[in-house]
Amino acid sequence: MSDHPISRFPVPDLADLPDDIRERIETVQEKSGFIPNVFVALAHRPAEFRAFFATHDALMDKSEGLSKAEREMIVVATSAINDCLYCVVAHGAILRIRAKNPLIADQLATNPLKADLSERERDMVDFALLTATDSGSITDDDIDTMTDRGFTDDEIWDIGAIAAFFAMSNRLANLASMRPNDEFYSMAR
Repeated sequence: MSDHPISRFPVPDLADLPDDIRERIETVQEKSGFIPNVFVALAHRPAEFRAFFATHDALMDKSEGLSKAEREMIVVATSAINDCLYCVVAHGAILRIRAKNPLIADQLATNPLKADLSERERDMVDFALLTATDSGSITDDDIDTMTDRGFTDDEIWDIGAIAAFFAMSNRLANLASMRPNDEFYSMAR
C-alpha cells in the first residue's frame, strides 16, 4: 500500500460530508469494494464535486453511441498525453474490465499509435488526441472525415467532450497530486 497522501489538499472524513455526497461515495464503495481516491479528493469542495460528477456521468454513463469501453479508451489515451497518473491508472483498470482485454490500457497509455485497435477505435482515438493536443486546428474537413468513417454527430461530440472534460480532470488530478488507489493497478490483469 502507498504511504503517499491522496491529495495535496484537504481530504474530508466521510462523516463530515453533505448527505448526498457521502451517500454517493458509499454507493461506489459498496459496488467496487473501495473508495476511489478521486471521490474523497474532490469532496472537500461539495459544489464542484457535484458539478464534476454530473458532467462525468453525462459523458461516461450513456448507453447510446460510443460503447463504455470506447469512452474509456479516450480517457486513457488523452490522460496519458496529459501526464495524468491518476486517470491513466484508474481508467486503465476500468478499460481493462469493459474491453475484457488486459493489454489495451497499457498499449494506449504507452503508445496509442501501436495499440491493437480496430479501424473505428483508431479513428476515434486519433480524433480524441487531436482534440486533446491541438483543438484549435480542427476543421470542418476533420468533422466530415469522422462522419465519412461512420461516426454520428453525437459520437463526434462525445469524443471531443470526453477529451475536453478529462483535460480538466487531468489538470485537477495533477494539481492535487492525486494518488491512484493501489487496487486499480491489479484489476483485470
